[in-house]
This record gives sequence, C-alpha cells and structure tokens, in this order.
Amino acid sequence: MAPPGRRPDAVLAGNDMHALGLVRALLDGGVRVPDDVALVGYDDIPFATTGAVPLTTVRQPAEAIGTTAAEILLREIDDPASAPEEVLFDPELVVRASS
Repeated sequence: MAPPGRRPDAVLAGNDMHALGLVRALLDGGVRVPDDVALVGYDDIPFATTGAVPLTTVRQPAEAIGTTAAEILLREIDDPASAPEEVLFDPELVVRASS
C-alpha cells in the first residue's frame, strides 16, 4: 500500500470488473489512466474493450482449460487409482490503453 499522500504507479486488479470499476473511480477523482496510474485487469471479459479507457488485461486460455479439465476428469473416472495430473497454461498479456 502506498504511503499517505502517494498513489501507486500501477495497479493489478484481481479481475476485469474490479479494474473497470477502478478506472471509473480514478477518472471521477481526476486521476488520469494510464498517465497517473497504469491499470491491468485479469480475465479479458468482453467489456474490457468498451470502458472509458480500454483495459489492459491478462487473458487465460479458457477453452483449453475447460477441455483439459474434462479430459482429466474422464480419465480419473475410468481409472480412479491414476496419478494426479498437473497441467499449466500460459496466460497472455493483452495490452490496451490503460497501461
């Protein structure tokens, strides 16, 4: 957290809805995004491009995550004694006007 009287240079919000709300609050408070504070969201929801400032965000490969989860679940149903699997997916930074 920034010391009193100082704002951060950038914020990474937990999701895009929070980031969009923060953009609105910052702009309403006279803070320029990204000139005064850069902002990044997470999820790349459809509304990320439609706000007052198009939102830089982190996109997850949602379809690949869902497909892989279903495949793992089906394998575990077929063989409950199978070893647990760990699958990692690479997120993608989608740069727009908020950073």
